[in-house]
Amino acid sequence: MVGPLDEFALHQAPLPVGWAATSDRNFYDRSYFNAHDRSGERLLIMGLGYYPNLGTKDAFVLWRRGDVQTALHLGDPVDDDRLNMHVGPFRIEVPEPLRRLRVVLEETEGLALDLHWTGSFDAVQEQPHVMRSGSRVTLDAQRFAQVGSWEGTMLVDGEEITVSPDTWLGTRDRSWGIRPVGEPEPAGRPADPPFDGMWWTYVPMRFDDFSIVLLMQETPEGYRTFNDCSRIFADGRIEQLGWPLVQVHYASGTRSATGATIRCTRPDGVEVLLEVEARLPTPLHLGGGYGGDSDWSHGLWKGAGFVERLSYDVTTPENAGRAMFGVVDYVGRSTCHEEGRTSEGWGLFEHGAIGRHDRSGFSDWFDLAP
Repeated sequence: MVGPLDEFALHQAPLPVGWAATSDRNFYDRSYFNAHDRSGERLLIMGLGYYPNLGTKDAFVLWRRGDVQTALHLGDPVDDDRLNMHVGPFRIEVPEPLRRLRVVLEETEGLALDLHWTGSFDAVQEQPHVMRSGSRVTLDAQRFAQVGSWEGTMLVDGEEITVSPDTWLGTRDRSWGIRPVGEPEPAGRPADPPFDGMWWTYVPMRFDDFSIVLLMQETPEGYRTFNDCSRIFADGRIEQLGWPLVQVHYASGTRSATGATIRCTRPDGVEVLLEVEARLPTPLHLGGGYGGDSDWSHGLWKGAGFVERLSYDVTTPENAGRAMFGVVDYVGRSTCHEEGRTSEGWGLFEHGAIGRHDRSGFSDWFDLAP
């Protein structure tokens, strides 16, 4: 089971690099990317993950334009050549780590990609993220995030789309550790108290002179279990922006976000105010494989050479009704106000108000915004 990476001084455990240092079935190692233009009318989301303790790897492409969300799912047995990250016709190349990458999908089911990523600012290491259910760890992950631009081409059902770095921006992250993947495990005794909600907000945003990466998670009572907000400058400096106060705005009669007002604080006490507009809601659990997806999930063994394409009309009652039970990615446009200066930024606004969240006025799983 020794592989090419074992030639390098990378080991963190007395094991081949291809083996996880834990036997937890939920160990994963995943890349996530998104790409959007400044119109806020098109959003591309991609990911690739390895699950060595499940013996599988997979990739997905999620394309949203208009009312249709198209998903492509790929799966294969896991391998030990992690320097050659690929699942079938989908691959990630790393010509310059932490700065330049290439994402390729050979034409499959009417979709093809050849996209080059350039990081606009340094990648930022986020705080470790840990969650428990009773005494059991359900999430123990490390992640880094980066904003940047894309260049290349996309093919969607015969239409070739030119991706130019002056208009096509995006964000990416790499995460690894433990999180629920693959087939559901036996539940055992129900958790006490039962899970009744989660409020999550993730905002990586690219401005001309800096980037901001914000993550927050709260319990139904509004207790913040995760808080991380950093500003990254072109010279590599990282400035912590304290304990952001976030007010998400929802469309009446839904839990679909229209935007957010985010008040951050510099170390010297000066406020950094972000007014975020959320466009093109793309539920990650409609074909993306994230929590709540009834069609496909990460790490699920579907057999060697698995390929599947699914499409979702997000306006149908069935799909629109599912949106509030998972995390949604939006194209985010932001205006930053700081000491009388105003600047425009673009990036990702990712949000989920799932179940009860008192601060948002949601008293149960089915409450909607007034």
